[in-house]
Amino acid sequence: MNSPQAEGLRILIAEDNTPDRLLLSSIVQRQGHTVLLASNGAEAVEVFRQQRPQLVLMDGLMPVMDGFEAARHIKALAGEVLVPIIFLTSLNQADALARTLEAGGDDVLLKPYEPMLLAAKITVMDRLRRLQETVLQQRDLIAQHNGYLLNEQRVAKAVFDRVAHSGCLSAPNIHYRQSPYALFNGDLLLAAHTPSGDTHVLLADFTGHGLPAAIGAMPLAEVFYSMTAKGYGLGEMLREMNTKLKRILPVDMFCCATLVCVSALRRSLELWSGGMPDGYLLTAATGQRTTLSSQQVPLGMLKATAFDHSTQVFAMMPGDHLFLLTDGVTETCSVDEQMFGDERLQVVLDANCDPQHLIEEVEQALHGFRGHTRDDVSMVLMTSQVPQRLAIPTMQYTDSGLCSPLDWSASFEFRAATLQQFNPLPHLLHLLMEVHGLRSQGAQIHAVLSELYSNALEHGVLGLDSRLKRNTKGFARYYQLRNQRLLALQNGFVRIAIHVIPEQGGGRLILHVEDSGPGFDVAKMLSRPLDLDRLSGRGLSVVRQLCPLAQWSNEGRRASVEFLWKALA
Repeated sequence: MNSPQAEGLRILIAEDNTPDRLLLSSIVQRQGHTVLLASNGAEAVEVFRQQRPQLVLMDGLMPVMDGFEAARHIKALAGEVLVPIIFLTSLNQADALARTLEAGGDDVLLKPYEPMLLAAKITVMDRLRRLQETVLQQRDLIAQHNGYLLNEQRVAKAVFDRVAHSGCLSAPNIHYRQSPYALFNGDLLLAAHTPSGDTHVLLADFTGHGLPAAIGAMPLAEVFYSMTAKGYGLGEMLREMNTKLKRILPVDMFCCATLVCVSALRRSLELWSGGMPDGYLLTAATGQRTTLSSQQVPLGMLKATAFDHSTQVFAMMPGDHLFLLTDGVTETCSVDEQMFGDERLQVVLDANCDPQHLIEEVEQALHGFRGHTRDDVSMVLMTSQVPQRLAIPTMQYTDSGLCSPLDWSASFEFRAATLQQFNPLPHLLHLLMEVHGLRSQGAQIHAVLSELYSNALEHGVLGLDSRLKRNTKGFARYYQLRNQRLLALQNGFVRIAIHVIPEQGGGRLILHVEDSGPGFDVAKMLSRPLDLDRLSGRGLSVVRQLCPLAQWSNEGRRASVEFLWKALA
């Protein structure tokens, strides 16, 4: 196998002394190289400009332009390509090395010339030249590959942004900031309305950035939007998210997340948080700030059997604010590597007078801290507002509307084991939305059915007293008892009957929801005025407001509601 030097080099010899120039030329040619000659520095620069030799043997002291000046010009012409320059000098070695290094030289060869030493120096310089050439080629390949990768990320990000921002982040009661640390940031913020008018918000923080973070973000967004549109609760969504991430993510990746459901109709905030910084619930009436701490491990770490999807429920009245953030806020570092930290964040929260300006005040504090981020910074501020009307479609339909089930009935009985772990409402709603005439009322039907099912389960089967929810402390206690009694449930049922009846010019939907509970005083309940400002006893008021054709029988254990629709023109 031939060595790289067997190919020979183009070597420029710049020497004003003719005998020395001829001697060097003879030695170099005998070693298998091509020789280019120059008698002064100016000639050397011109020869280099025209023929680009791969190595230069340069005398330091020459007329017109000395070798040191010529070396500077040659190095400038060579740019980032390494063209080794070996200076020829009769000076002592120490002085020669100092001057050659200042001029950009790479080595010295002392007179008189020793052929073996010259050959060794040429070989070493050629190896360095080839190594530099290889490094530059690899750098260019890496740059090219990085360009391809960035372009792929931009395309993927454009697609992902269309998916991730297809929800309701632009709603007037949601304000947010996201400052990405990378093209594909590791933070994920999603928001979408449920069919009944509640709002789901997901704030997540994946380990890593770029495409690795996007690997989990895409399926997480898909689960969030599809299950929210179908009316699933947080528990079902969390189980699906965790299972999917556990399956697709490598063992060293996971997703810290906060998932919330803000229900203006129920005056409630339901929350699950795994591995995220504290969030805050800001109560307008009292000025109280409730810390919402993480209670669970991040998504994608535990198997389904070990994963805990249990949530916390808090009272949240219109005008209250929910503030969530990622750890990029508290981990922002100053120039002396001090973190912004939770204490500085608490100072900002304490000084805040108007929650609407909270995000801007945190941003100003970070700017005043003169910090630089090591991670993505995401913040979201949300208020609870009663929607003026429910007009949120459950999903997009592409069928013609000419094929619809118009005359049918179905009945279901859900018993203890099913009530503990299964939410039937998305499946029932999907069944009802097959009736084309009902689709325009999908939001109202879902809201009414949700309230009737919740009342049947909580007050009928579980025997919970809604008067517990008269204040925020009792509100939290109510949902603690709900979880406890549901886990211990052994008997009881909720029955749901559906009747779809075609009529002249349209049709009628009749829903019956019955439970095994003790019932309640129907006359007393109906004598109450419609009141949506209190925390307790609101469910039936919501039903009566959304569906005037509502009535109760069997001592309150059976509720019946009707919805009418007109035939398509």
